[in-house]
Amino acid sequence: MSIVTGAGAPLEVRADLLTRSRRQAKAGGVVLVCGTRPELIKLSPLMKYLGDGCAVVYTGQHYDESLYSRIRADLPSSNRFRELGVTVDGRAAQLGQAIGAVDKALAEFPRPVVLVQGDTTSALAGALAANARELPLVHVEAGLRSHDRAMPEEHNRVLIDHLADLCCAPTELNRRNLVAENISAERIAVTGNTVVEALLAGLPPAAARADLLSVRGLRRDGYVLATLHRPENVDDPARLSEILRELGRLPPPVVLPLHPRTSKSVRRFGLTRLLVPLLVLEPQAYPAFLALAAEAALIISDSGGIQEEVSVLKRPVIVVRRSTERPEISGDFGTLVPPGPGIGAEAAAWLDDVAGHRERLRHIPSPYGDGAASRRIVDAIEGMTSPR
Repeated sequence: MSIVTGAGAPLEVRADLLTRSRRQAKAGGVVLVCGTRPELIKLSPLMKYLGDGCAVVYTGQHYDESLYSRIRADLPSSNRFRELGVTVDGRAAQLGQAIGAVDKALAEFPRPVVLVQGDTTSALAGALAANARELPLVHVEAGLRSHDRAMPEEHNRVLIDHLADLCCAPTELNRRNLVAENISAERIAVTGNTVVEALLAGLPPAAARADLLSVRGLRRDGYVLATLHRPENVDDPARLSEILRELGRLPPPVVLPLHPRTSKSVRRFGLTRLLVPLLVLEPQAYPAFLALAAEAALIISDSGGIQEEVSVLKRPVIVVRRSTERPEISGDFGTLVPPGPGIGAEAAAWLDDVAGHRERLRHIPSPYGDGAASRRIVDAIEGMTSPR
């Protein structure tokens, strides 16, 4: 079967796909395909908005009980949640197995609209399975670009965007990235990012945040929160040890919820001693993590999602990576710093006036929207084929 790629498809085929997508969206026939903790968090507002009108196909790409169970417990209850158990190692093997498993799962639904979020292997698998079945495809969080070809996720983003019938771009910059790649304007909607809704729903009130800090012996603005999980940082022993040493030298207490991948690398490389100066926690449920982030003086992370979340929480972040697909926050909410001594130097600059930075950031709007992304995404799905 030939691949049907959105604007590249014959007009009669594309018109048929889009007509079906509009009818199916109104009928509630939307299948969300995902496979990681961040995807579940960001898709949860759409699950709530669509209610019984959507089903979830979860590949299990990053399955770890300590991460998954905490997020799954916070999701809307649904009897239309399929867990596929794709846990094979290796990108190629994982992608191949996920495509087959998602394809089989999609056969259970009557001609749905398929929606994927972000840039994971699971998102690409969902996009390719939908394409093979000639189903309408919606990409949420479209148009992000790091322009770093060494980043596996960059290839996933580009492929999914060019396969998608509808690209839901969080920001105007993302829209411009898509247009620069000759993706037609009629396939693009600027919607904001669902992370705003997820965060506002999950953030505990101030009193509950204070209680959580008290249990840990922490005080507001008196600690640094750090997270590490990206392969470029934690799969390299020299780089991981360098980052952990920099964290251990910071004057405020450093709180490190330890990701399972990072924990395995620390043990494998014999770096356990570098955790001694840090307050190491088990992976946190999303509300507890947000509470820690909201009250921190500074966040140091290699996460993509945290770069978005800080713009809502109004906290600064040092992004420990060589490139970022979210430049919208650079200069305001965060700075990009490669692993090494630059981490400590940049941290010192942010920690010199924590109260002043908190007050300044409070007045800067998030580039990721006003918390209505889910409504705009559903409206865009329903309006893809409105008569012009």
